[in-house]
Amino acid sequence: MGLFSGERYLGIDIGTSSIKIVELRKEKGRPALSSYGFSEGKEGNLNMDWQNNPKKAAQAINRIRQEAGMSSRQAVAALPTYAVFSSVLHLTNVDKKEVDSAVRWEAKKVIPVPLEEMILDWRRIEDEPGQPSQPNSFKILLTGAPRGLVKKYIDIFKEAQINLLSLETETFSLTRSLLGKDKSTIMLVELGTSTTDITVVDKGIPVLSRSIDVGGLTITKAIGDNLGVGMERAEQFKYDIGVNALENNQDVVPKTILETINPVLNEVKYVMNMFESKNNKRVEKIVLSGGASLLASFSGHIAKTLDLNVIVGDPWNRLVYPIDLKPVLDEIGPRMS
Repeated sequence: MGLFSGERYLGIDIGTSSIKIVELRKEKGRPALSSYGFSEGKEGNLNMDWQNNPKKAAQAINRIRQEAGMSSRQAVAALPTYAVFSSVLHLTNVDKKEVDSAVRWEAKKVIPVPLEEMILDWRRIEDEPGQPSQPNSFKILLTGAPRGLVKKYIDIFKEAQINLLSLETETFSLTRSLLGKDKSTIMLVELGTSTTDITVVDKGIPVLSRSIDVGGLTITKAIGDNLGVGMERAEQFKYDIGVNALENNQDVVPKTILETINPVLNEVKYVMNMFESKNNKRVEKIVLSGGASLLASFSGHIAKTLDLNVIVGDPWNRLVYPIDLKPVLDEIGPRMS
C-alpha cells in the first residue's frame, strides 16, 4: 500500500525529552501538512522511561493528537540512530540466490551482539551508472535493530490504538525529509537532546554513522552551571541565544556554548576524515538538524572551521502548508525533521 492514497498519515518521533507528531495528507500530488504537535517540558520529558512505560507514552501521543486535531490512526515511526546498527557489506562470488544467507553470515562478523537479539533488514545498493558491475558481487546496506527495542515501540502504539505501518531508522527519515533526491555526498548532523548523530549520505544512501553523547541538554547544563541558574531558565536562555543570533545575523558563538559543542565538531572532523580517506571522495556539504542546530550561528562556526558549506535543514521544504504558518514552522523546523 502506498502512502497518501486518499488518507492522512502520522509521522511520530519519540525522543528522550519530547514526542513530536506531524499529520500529512496528499494535495495536488504533493504531501501537505494537515497538523503538527509536540510535547515538551514536564509533560513530555519522559527521561527514557517511555521505553518501559508504554501507557505513559501512549497517553502523551494521544493527547498531542487530540490537541492538534489529528484524525489519523495510521503511523510511521523511526528508531533512534544511536540504537540501530548499520553497515555497508561488500559480497563477492555470491550467487544471487545465496545473497540472503551470505548477508546473515557477514552480519555475524560486524554486529557485536547475537543475531537472535536483532531484527535484520538489508537492501542492495545499485551500481552507479556507467560503472562496470562485477558478476556475483553485491554492495549491501545492512541495518539491525534490537528486538527488545522494536517490541517496546510496538507496545506503545498498541496501547495508543494506532496502526504502526512502518518502523525504520531515523537516518532514512532524515535523508528523505532534508535531502530529498539530492545525490551528492552530504553529512547529516542531528543534534538531539542527549546525543548527536552524524551520518554521511552518499547518493541517497547512509553509508557511515556515529553517535556522541553530547546534545542540547549538555549545552543547557553548561549554561546553567555558568550562570548559576536552573535548567528551565538555562533552556530559555539557550533558545534566546539561538533566535537572537538568527534575527540579528550574528556570527558569534558564546564561549560557554563553544566549549560544549567542541566535542561535536571534533567528531564531525573524525567522521569526515574517516569517510574521505576510505572512499577517496569529499563530503560536499553539511546539513544540520535538531533543536540545538539553531544555536548562536552554530552553522557559521562549523562552516568557518571546516571551510565547507553548512546549512540548517528545512523539513517543510517539500511539503505544502499554509503560508501564514511559515514563521512558526521556520522556528520549530529543525526539531521536526
